Amino acid sequence: QLVESGGGLVQAGGSLRLSCAASGSTFSATMGWFRQAPGKEREFVSAVTWSSGNTVYADSVKGRFTVSRDNAKNTVYLQMNSLKAEDTAVYYCAARYGTFTRAYEDYTYWGQGTQVTVSS
Repeated sequence: QLVESGGGLVQAGGSLRLSCAASGSTFSATMGWFRQAPGKEREFVSAVTWSSGNTVYADSVKGRFTVSRDNAKNTVYLQMNSLKAEDTAVYYCAARYGTFTRAYEDYTYWGQGTQVTVSS
């Protein structure tokens, strides 16, 4: 089970931090963040492999977003800085047991989603 929190309304240039608390074993998991804007397909944002801590980012967020995990809390974070209006979307945390992939269809477990709205 994945439970997200931390979305909200922020002005352009501002910051938000999303959290995703996971229950169950996460050691061999890849944790992904995806987002979906109205009328658009769900798109990959970032991912972290739980065991190694390796991270991957979409080009659109590279240098602005940082994904991390806290082993003790079994929680993954997405720190979002320098937010832009085009970052407005519902953000989802997802997990899969296996190696990294950008395809949302490959992720088995999903959070409920949290709305991020960036006003320009």
